[in-house]
Amino acid sequence: MPSVLFILMLLAALCSLGRAMSRDEKLKLRNQVVEMFDHAYQNYMDHAYPADELMPLTCRGRVRGLEPSRGDVDDALGKFSLTLIDTLDTLVLLNKTVEFEAAVRRVLSDVRLDNDIVVSVFETNIRVLGGLLGGHSMAVMLKEEGQHMRWYQDELLHMAKDLGLRLLPAFNTSSGLPYPRVNLKYGVRGPETRTGTETDTCTACAGTIILEFAALSRFTGDPVFEAHARRALDFLWEKRQRNSNLVGTTINIHSGEWVRRDSGVGAGIDSYYEYLLKAYVLLGDDQFLQRFNIHYASIMKYISQPPLLLDVHIHKPLLPARTWMDSLLAFFPGLQVLKGDIRPAIETHEMLYQVTKKHNFLPEAFTTDFRVHWAQHPLRPEFAESTYFLFKATGDPYYLEAGRTIMDNLNRFARVPCGFAAMKDVRTGSHEDRMDSFFLAEMFKYLFLLFADPEDLRFDVEDYIFTTEAHLLPLSLSTTPHVSSAPQNQTIPQVEQELDDSNFDWTCPNTRLLFPDPAFPRNLREPIRSAVDKSCPRPAPHREPGMGAPPLRAQDFMANNPEHLELLRRMGVSLIHLKDGRVQLVQHATQAVSPIAAEDGVRFMQEMMELSSQQQKEQLPPRAIQIVSHPFFGRIVLTAGPAQFGTDLYKSSTGVRGFVTVAEPYTGCSEITNGEYVQGHIALLQRGQCMFAEKARHIQKAGAIGGIVVDDNEGSSSDTAPLFQMAGDGRNTDDITLPLLFLFHKEGNILLEALKEYRQVEVLLSDKARDRAAIFKGADVHEPKEDCQTRATSPSEAATASASEAATATASEATTASGEGGDAGPAAGEDVKPAEADAPKANTGEDVERRVDGDAAGQSVDQMLTDWRDDLEAFRQMEKDEL
Repeated sequence: MPSVLFILMLLAALCSLGRAMSRDEKLKLRNQVVEMFDHAYQNYMDHAYPADELMPLTCRGRVRGLEPSRGDVDDALGKFSLTLIDTLDTLVLLNKTVEFEAAVRRVLSDVRLDNDIVVSVFETNIRVLGGLLGGHSMAVMLKEEGQHMRWYQDELLHMAKDLGLRLLPAFNTSSGLPYPRVNLKYGVRGPETRTGTETDTCTACAGTIILEFAALSRFTGDPVFEAHARRALDFLWEKRQRNSNLVGTTINIHSGEWVRRDSGVGAGIDSYYEYLLKAYVLLGDDQFLQRFNIHYASIMKYISQPPLLLDVHIHKPLLPARTWMDSLLAFFPGLQVLKGDIRPAIETHEMLYQVTKKHNFLPEAFTTDFRVHWAQHPLRPEFAESTYFLFKATGDPYYLEAGRTIMDNLNRFARVPCGFAAMKDVRTGSHEDRMDSFFLAEMFKYLFLLFADPEDLRFDVEDYIFTTEAHLLPLSLSTTPHVSSAPQNQTIPQVEQELDDSNFDWTCPNTRLLFPDPAFPRNLREPIRSAVDKSCPRPAPHREPGMGAPPLRAQDFMANNPEHLELLRRMGVSLIHLKDGRVQLVQHATQAVSPIAAEDGVRFMQEMMELSSQQQKEQLPPRAIQIVSHPFFGRIVLTAGPAQFGTDLYKSSTGVRGFVTVAEPYTGCSEITNGEYVQGHIALLQRGQCMFAEKARHIQKAGAIGGIVVDDNEGSSSDTAPLFQMAGDGRNTDDITLPLLFLFHKEGNILLEALKEYRQVEVLLSDKARDRAAIFKGADVHEPKEDCQTRATSPSEAATASASEAATATASEATTASGEGGDAGPAAGEDVKPAEADAPKANTGEDVERRVDGDAAGQSVDQMLTDWRDDLEAFRQMEKDEL
């Protein structure tokens, strides 16, 4: 059976959570938020200002051009004191009006916006333009109060308009979508700009403009900014996939073709959806709400798999695009609160909370069973944002405790003498010399508001809308006259005909009155709770006389045992077959045959999670299969899963080297019939029909020196599925002395195609890829000349996580529990990919004709490298999108 993905859905109440938090407790936490903000802000001002950001480990400022380049991440830096501008309205919200007035004076006297520097249009808009507009809103409010800022004459607004004009050249495209970058001094045209050659941009990058640009137009009376932002949104709407009503992640700014057709609510798309709904709230234009509702219906139909949010393909929305989620989607429950759809918001937030409790922070990406995929955490505020909005909507003190958890983890793991440092790896607790401006702009706003009472605030936050950077724009802008941006020759689509009117809610929910009963969110959380939190007591089983045999225990469960499957059914545990070949266990107490059986099901699921957690600690690192024969010569390295029995390659300095032979029968579940060919060779086997240990014993008896098991789940790959770790069959496996490794179907196909083409294929089984010079030391090797080499880098390498680090997150779950080779599946964990792989090139002369017939091998390798590049691009896209 494919591997079991555990998401506990426990409908019985396990323990009572959520007690009312006293006013004194809230005051203490609110003061702690202010102290944490002071620690971050003062260290920026003392050690970094006027630089854009603070480097908290080295206690200095990050100045672009003086520090080693971090790639696209540095496009947010424009030598305009980014962190100070991004923090302006936070100062007012935290009642630091004196500091705010001093900060505004610093901005006006020190900041220049005409620097000869290329910046991200998206980042500059949401952080700098948004920061200036939020600061202007606060300055006007304070001036009207009459105690502070009486000298203010709209200077921040003038700076905002200057910056807006410097961003406008980016919108000079035939589509209206902006270039992703602009030179603040020279625009996008001409060699001196060093930009303007890009063809692609992310959907969020082009669709997260309307709030700031519309506010700038309404504040200044100049409609040009709002007109350009509306035109960009109109174009994205027109280019949506009409059948699914979804948008892709990356689009060509000239042709409108989708470059990346995966669709979700995380990196690359997130704030596009956010700004459609918030544009309706701020501007009162029904068209924005119509479009949002159409998109939202598709999101809930295709992407939402409560509590998960999984990317799909826009043309085939029933086909998942990946088996992991990125941390940027944590904003979505907060947006669902604004929409008024509370139930899925509570469910997804609870899933995110469980991930947070398991890893202390949300990893940049995590698998569907809550394990690390990308280990970084740059102190993102999205989870805190959703926590605040859910508390506002429900009044449930549970969310106050979630906020306390966020603060405790920040202080325990991220706080350093000079501020707060981003986490380089949430598993090891290592830091990165980085404190992004959004940490001050967003995190402390939402945490302060979470613990604040209305009388603690200088103004009513209900009178403002939060931008995606948490800047405050007044709702009064909706009454400011504006000019329509629709071109005269363009007809606005009649979108209201595409959905029934009953889908539309033309008013925004009042979050103060939405759900006064705290029992409502608690009842929704309980089916998801305890996936990683073991805090709830589990009473000893009470069984009435004559109630039958004791319940099934997790350690005894065999996935291919019909009696066990029937016991699961009686306990209300069902098996859901996922599209990637794995199986999800879900427990519904209401489907159990009796209340006692339901309790047994709860206990079984908890035991299965605990068993998995224990086996995670006993896991083995990944292994490598390196093809060393002609014409590969060690260039192809395939990531393989280890076995918990047989030779431990990690302890072998040389590994096991030999030629590959396909065993007969291919499953290896009975005596090997081609033993004369298997003897002295490495046997190739297919997964299925029997235990892994049984396969190993059969090929060992035939004289094999090693074995490779290839997954029978077509399309499976190490870049999309958790690393596999094979377990025994419940018996003593000391008799197995050869090494056995596991390859997913995609990587196994590369080996099979190589065998088909070259017949004699020699491989090296080892703990990691070996240096080619070491492999062929002393051998006379003549390699064919190559025109070039193709290299593929895994996202884990781009994130500076080594293979050994990645292996620490790998666990053996259902496979270790059952050891079944045919039906049990790989353990869920972080994908571990080879650091690099070079595709073989065609030889000259007589080899050319032979390779034409065997081109499938080259295609398989190329396809694998292409997929790795896609994964790397997804990682880089997240770095571009700071939300």
